[in-house]
Amino acid sequence: MPLFRDEAIVLRTHKLGESDRIVTMLTRERGKTRAVARGVRKTGSKYGARVEPFMHVDVQTFQGRSLDTITQVETLDALARGICEDYALFTAGTTMLEAAGRIVAAEHEPAIQQYWLLLGGLKTLARGDHSARSVLDSYLLRSIAIAGYAPSFDECARCGAPGPHRAFSAQWGGAVCSNCRPPGSAAPAPEVMSLLGALLAGEWDVIDTATERSSKDASGLVAAFSQFHLERSLRSLPFVEQNWPLSQPTLEAGSA
Repeated sequence: MPLFRDEAIVLRTHKLGESDRIVTMLTRERGKTRAVARGVRKTGSKYGARVEPFMHVDVQTFQGRSLDTITQVETLDALARGICEDYALFTAGTTMLEAAGRIVAAEHEPAIQQYWLLLGGLKTLARGDHSARSVLDSYLLRSIAIAGYAPSFDECARCGAPGPHRAFSAQWGGAVCSNCRPPGSAAPAPEVMSLLGALLAGEWDVIDTATERSSKDASGLVAAFSQFHLERSLRSLPFVEQNWPLSQPTLEAGSA
């Protein structure tokens, strides 16, 4: 059986039998993989804590018929330690892991950009450099952009007309002009649209100085955009919203 060694971020785990777990990982070279960790639920397991969500590890596996099997794990960065101690960090981080698993759908297909983006986002989250919700929003926009659905916040996402524009449509992919805007489009304030552009570009000097109202409105639009393009809701996102209730972006008169 061929052996593989790679860096990985643990996305999720679930029980298998009495003492094993199936570990889903996003690896640097092989994309998303699933592997069995034998005996990790036993009290005397040598590496059970290393294959928990958020852990950044060096992992060796051998290929099986249906699932790989983990044979060795070394910790590269115990990101779970910092993230799991804070509820806001934990809920934001869990949503990032879930989104990564959705975006990188196929197994054993390289997704190097997604790997580095997720690793950078989790490290930023663990350090507490910026608000948890801002890190999550920036990650969601950038990961979906890498997947081929980059939003537009300057030009009209449908016809390309130069902005700025006052309407936002998750369906059409961002800002839309008055001619293209569908019924029910949100009408965020200009500063919210600018903040969305900063989240996509990673301009943290702009993001960190945004008002609370602008940040909440931007988060609501990011959530709508993400869940539309991921084609189903993120199960973890409502827990983030409980931690920070989202305001509803204003609709223009007659837009419904």
